[in-house]
Amino acid sequence: MKISKLISIAALLLGGVVAAAASNGDGCHNSIGIQQPQYKTNALMIGVGYTNILDTYLSPEKYRGTSLTFLSHTRRENDSTAWVNQFQHEGNVAYADNRSGNGGEMAGNYTFRYSLLHKWTISLWRRPLRMLAGGTAAANIGFVYNTRNGNNPANARLSLNIEPTIGFDYPIGRASHTRGISMHPGACAHFPLILHYEASTPLFGLMFSPNYGQSYYEIFNRGNYDHNCVPTTFGSTPSFRQMLTLDLRLAHTTWRIGYMGNYEQSHVNNLKTHTYTHSIVIGVVKRFRTVKE
Repeated sequence: MKISKLISIAALLLGGVVAAAASNGDGCHNSIGIQQPQYKTNALMIGVGYTNILDTYLSPEKYRGTSLTFLSHTRRENDSTAWVNQFQHEGNVAYADNRSGNGGEMAGNYTFRYSLLHKWTISLWRRPLRMLAGGTAAANIGFVYNTRNGNNPANARLSLNIEPTIGFDYPIGRASHTRGISMHPGACAHFPLILHYEASTPLFGLMFSPNYGQSYYEIFNRGNYDHNCVPTTFGSTPSFRQMLTLDLRLAHTTWRIGYMGNYEQSHVNNLKTHTYTHSIVIGVVKRFRTVKE
């Protein structure tokens, strides 16, 4: 009887050790069988800032004004793979005036980005620095409308780009297991602040553009194609996008605040365009942990 009791106690202790190892590992998750939990982090943000618009198809003047941006930023990942799936929906509207103040331009666009990013973690100053690198497919549709023009009052924006993308997540402050923000929903350690950075630039793609002096009537009514579907490279569209944000916990809500900069340029069909935007962004972050049935 004593031997059987000792065996039972040893089995219980061994089971407890295995369970503790499964729940207190780096991922800090409780697996159900062999099912892997999926982690989802979604940030909904609004940005307000300064914009500078140039479109020589409409005017040689530069227009300066205010930009309003809505951004949905979602990451999906799990511990069984080193890859992160990232989805971004970005909408932007802007109004800008010329130097004399006697005319304006209105602009609007929507951009969808899908990124596949490889993740790995290194130790930096005794804290985990998570690095991200990969590629992004970005599709954009938009317009610019000039309030002074009669014959050609507007120009369409349509493009598809492949963009190398890098980023990192870095915690700030002393780690805790009960309060603060985790690096992702399955992480054990929590920190007062999480710093995020992300940057991308178009490498090659395809864009729509009228040719110099060509009207939209010629393109769509008369069907006069004149190199309007243009392959692009970094040389013809030298653009750059970056976002630096900080996550913090306040009033039982995770907030994200920071800076977003878009520097979009193109020089095709003897026409130049640029849109420079600097925005302050603020929003809320929701984190989910799910197990697939």
